[in-house]
Amino acid sequence: MADVLAAPIGVMDSGVGGLSVLSEIARLLPNESLLYVADCGHVPYGEKSPEYIRERCRRIAEFFQEQGAKALVLACNTATVAAAADLREHYPDWPLVGMEPAVKPAAAATRSGVVGVLATTGTLQSAKFAALLDRFATDVRVVTQPCPGLVERIEAGDLDSPLLRQLLQGYVEPLLAAGCDTIILGCTHYPFLRRLLGEMVPDSVTIIDTGAAVARQLQRLLGERELLAAGPALPTAFWTSADPEHLRNILPLLWKKSGAVQSFTR
Repeated sequence: MADVLAAPIGVMDSGVGGLSVLSEIARLLPNESLLYVADCGHVPYGEKSPEYIRERCRRIAEFFQEQGAKALVLACNTATVAAAADLREHYPDWPLVGMEPAVKPAAAATRSGVVGVLATTGTLQSAKFAALLDRFATDVRVVTQPCPGLVERIEAGDLDSPLLRQLLQGYVEPLLAAGCDTIILGCTHYPFLRRLLGEMVPDSVTIIDTGAAVARQLQRLLGERELLAAGPALPTAFWTSADPEHLRNILPLLWKKSGAVQSFTR
């Protein structure tokens, strides 16, 4: 049993955005050893077909299985939409936590009755997102804003350039013009823009992301199965399907520390 408790948790994203979720997991569950696959060679998922994304997620899930991971976190809204059900069918006994835009807490938080969503095209066009709106947003108006280009800027380590500011401003202005007082960050890359976003919106606007909620859900699932580790955790291991040197260089910016990075070649 001790071996199972000490087994790592696999966390994956289309790129570096999931590091925002990884940070929340490491903060809440410091005794857990973590593995992270950044599928940077195939980013962004938001413009890919569901079939393509499912195939990528299956390959990464198989890899985590081989590494002995006791749980899987899809730290990517688009991957969750496309592949979570498929992976749960393939691995019914494997604890799996996905992402979803925080429509429910945003609907509860809004005072104006207007909620904005910044997300990828894939997330906004999904049936799952439509179902979330039907379930939790019947009494509020939801204004959606696809954000092509943001993921690519963050993947490049750009959190503050004039080009990024111009892109983000163009996506935020329609939400403010529509009267949104609550904005959902519907992509795990976007929390890295929270400081910049805070400069563009009034203090009265609430910004919501779901990284901390995902960490709590993971803690709950592991606790139910008596799989929580007692520690100490091993250093977080990283893989990328693009150039490992690029991820090594960007980790200090987004993960706030360096880490060993290997090539993911599947």
